[in-house]
Amino acid sequence: MPQTKMQSFFSTQVYFEKVRPVTHSWSLSDLKKETRQIQNTDLPGQMWSKQNYKNGFTSYGSNESGYDRLQRVSSTFSGLEKSVDQHVAKFIKALEFDIKPRDLIMTHCWVNVMGKNANHLCHAHPLSVISGTFYLEAPKSVSPLKLEDPRMPLFMNSPGIKTRAKSSNKRHVEIQPKSGYVVLFESWLKHEVPANLSQKERLSISFNYGWK
Repeated sequence: MPQTKMQSFFSTQVYFEKVRPVTHSWSLSDLKKETRQIQNTDLPGQMWSKQNYKNGFTSYGSNESGYDRLQRVSSTFSGLEKSVDQHVAKFIKALEFDIKPRDLIMTHCWVNVMGKNANHLCHAHPLSVISGTFYLEAPKSVSPLKLEDPRMPLFMNSPGIKTRAKSSNKRHVEIQPKSGYVVLFESWLKHEVPANLSQKERLSISFNYGWK
């Protein structure tokens, strides 16, 4: 009897790597400083966050001021964009997309500040190709990024998964953020950030890449 071989198909890849500045165009301290300045001065963002992001702040809803496209209004964030571009190129290669990295550009970029009990409900990023987050300040006690198996609506009578199952078999996978690291995933992948139970804030910069 021939040996049975187990193979995996239709994998969902997620990229997680440390980011380094390109030609000293940015630093973590510079990005943190500008994030705080935006948090204190972005009135549209403050209003949007008050209605949609309890105990937190995001410039996601600041299309009036342009703070949802920070790579276009700040040289520091533009420098970060150049660094992230290199990682997006590596991710595109790993995904074996039949495109060139220059076919995609960063379309949106915004900051997030999550205080205690702030959470971000499960969602995807429609009309984008690759999405991700760069972590500015992520103490060990803050909330992880939680990713959902894209096949979830189709499981029907499928049994539950063991608590200690391999990551490749789990229905949800958590990635603990690290300061200075970027996480990348395809924009259709649903994800969330559970309530931050830490007294410490979780600072990050999120972005989308779409067609040029």
